[in-house]
Amino acid sequence: ITVALGLLITGLGLAAWSAITTPGAAAPPTPAATGEVVVVSVRDRIAAAPMSSVDENAAFTPDPATTKAPQIVVPVATVEEGPAGVPSGFPRTPEGAVGQLTAIEKTVLESMSLSVARDVHRVWVSPGGPAVEEWELTRNVVSFLAAGRQGGQQKDLTTLVMLTPAAGLVKGSDAPDWTVVCVLMDVQVAIRTEARMGYGFCSRMQWNPTEERWLIAAGTPPAPAPSAWPGSVAAVEAGWLAWTEGVEE
Repeated sequence: ITVALGLLITGLGLAAWSAITTPGAAAPPTPAATGEVVVVSVRDRIAAAPMSSVDENAAFTPDPATTKAPQIVVPVATVEEGPAGVPSGFPRTPEGAVGQLTAIEKTVLESMSLSVARDVHRVWVSPGGPAVEEWELTRNVVSFLAAGRQGGQQKDLTTLVMLTPAAGLVKGSDAPDWTVVCVLMDVQVAIRTEARMGYGFCSRMQWNPTEERWLIAAGTPPAPAPSAWPGSVAAVEAGWLAWTEGVEE
């Protein structure tokens, strides 16, 4: 279990540990020392607003919550294979953006393939968004492959990575076409043995009216999401809403 657990910490846990070791990484711009006035947009403030903090071991600690978390109803994809093989067809609502971000994340991280990450980034990240090398999901794949000595561009055939959405939330919105949403995944990895953790991920999302789908939006990535074991006390206290699939009315 030690090997697989180490991979999770090094790879999928990258965002959580970066948030701990690099305080203020997603802070909004501040006026320069020269007195220059910097205009901070509403969207930048929404994205940069810090989220609830959890203990660094919360992602690996079950600690079941006795209080049931509120729910978020997330619509299902209406297109099984959209651009780059990512399920799509989610509605133009914040909950639809949650569903689309989930589909993007599952496609990239379950494949643990750099070519898949590049293909998904090319068609799902808007111009001005994070570059492929700097994208959190790409960095997770790189770290996972390196830590697991997986042989280069993709995970070994004997390695299994499975992500199941456990919770989600809408951090904030600015008009119907722009929002910041977050997903908490139940992640399971099998590399000759098995390990498990919770992994939180946030992204700016923007509706593309031409293609009628949500894309990862331009701008500095949001403050890191709290990674906590799904259904745990820490997850509930951090504000995660229990995942429920359904059709929006």
